[in-house]
Amino acid sequence: MKTSLSERYITAIINELPAEMHDDVRAELEASIADAITARIEHGETRETAERAVLTELGDPSILAASYADRPLHLIGPRYYLTWWRLLKRLLVIIPPIVFVVVAFAQVLAGGTIGDILAEAIVATISTILHVCFWVTLTFVIIERSGGDIGISWSVENLPEPQEVGRGKGDLIASLVFIGLMLAALIWDQTRAFIRIDGESIAVLNPELWPWAMTGLIGLLVLEAIFALVLYARGGWNFMMAAVNTVLSMAFFSWFITLLVRGDLFSAKFINLWSENGVQGDSLYTLAVIFGFGVAVISIWDITDGWVKANRANQTAESKRGALAT
Repeated sequence: MKTSLSERYITAIINELPAEMHDDVRAELEASIADAITARIEHGETRETAERAVLTELGDPSILAASYADRPLHLIGPRYYLTWWRLLKRLLVIIPPIVFVVVAFAQVLAGGTIGDILAEAIVATISTILHVCFWVTLTFVIIERSGGDIGISWSVENLPEPQEVGRGKGDLIASLVFIGLMLAALIWDQTRAFIRIDGESIAVLNPELWPWAMTGLIGLLVLEAIFALVLYARGGWNFMMAAVNTVLSMAFFSWFITLLVRGDLFSAKFINLWSENGVQGDSLYTLAVIFGFGVAVISIWDITDGWVKANRANQTAESKRGALAT
């Protein structure tokens, strides 16, 4: 005896459901399909035509099975999509450019041609982009499928004040990721090294900075992470936060410049590599000055940015108080 289309349809659905749901879902579907077919037959359709029309309207049995099992049919749903997209964009802005510069720099030191430098840097950057996209997406897929809660939900309490200067969760995550990358880079440089020539590992930073000087740098990075958390928790900048940010920036600047001037920042092998590639005497001095100037510019920009944001936040708060007073 040939199995009916309805039976085949119902079987296709329950085969994708847990065993404990089979009986209830089968009974529900048999009743609803039979009622729909009967209604069409009463309007003059043949049973075969009515059955085909009803099952066609119900659609793909896998989709219906997913609705019964409350199983999402998307990688990332609306609950986490915007968080995933914002985080992904921030990481793609930060990580691939860093990888490109580091790999290109290493190839220059290794004496590679311009073609080799660009090829290696581009390949590494593309690989990094793919890894970032894959792992960030996989993380959110796992969260979505496991029914986990990362503490992100919208409510009217999340509505921002007009023109308020603050930092959101995305800024916090970006800051923590960047600090984590800095810590990973320090450890990698000292354990595996970014530069490897003829099987020899060449660290960029002087290994003799361990333990005290390097512990100080790691401590500053930890303080920077704490600062980012506090800034997020309080919802934005004020003059106290700008002052703390200034102290941290000056501490970073002092750490780098002091060691640079003393000639203790870079490893001897790293400096010799420059010499072996034709960079001597005055040229090395010029490069050191350029590096120090770059560190100074970054520090000044970070300090200025903090005070500007604090001033804007203060002006916004004063305008609110003025509006309430009137």
